[in-house]
Amino acid sequence: MARLALTVLAAGAVVTLLVIGGRALLVPPGGQPPERERASAPATGLATAPASDATARVPTVRIECLAETCPVVTVRVPGGDVLHHHEMARGEELNYFEPELDVVLSDAGTVRVTENGKPREQGDAGKREAFTVREPG
Repeated sequence: MARLALTVLAAGAVVTLLVIGGRALLVPPGGQPPERERASAPATGLATAPASDATARVPTVRIECLAETCPVVTVRVPGGDVLHHHEMARGEELNYFEPELDVVLSDAGTVRVTENGKPREQGDAGKREAFTVREPG
């Protein structure tokens, strides 16, 4: 009977550690997971109007792939999590709402970047570009 109780207790401890470990991987030390939105559906060219300006959130950075394949695009929280480090396909979009982000574009001419709702100047084809985007205010 004691052996069964110890086995159940050990199994409970393992499950608890797995849950805590999984949560630690998904939630940063600040307590709240970062807000992210990744839309991989191709852009249709049709814009939908927001319900109201007060409820509409503008992403800190929005990146849209314009080429058939966009070489590696990296988005990360400075000194923290890497949010994206992959190639992108035509029409794929990334939207991030963190207060500050580091962005590296392997080929700046293949993507359209919007910072806080304002278009960023198109980069040169084949040129690497790195920059930091901060939320206004």
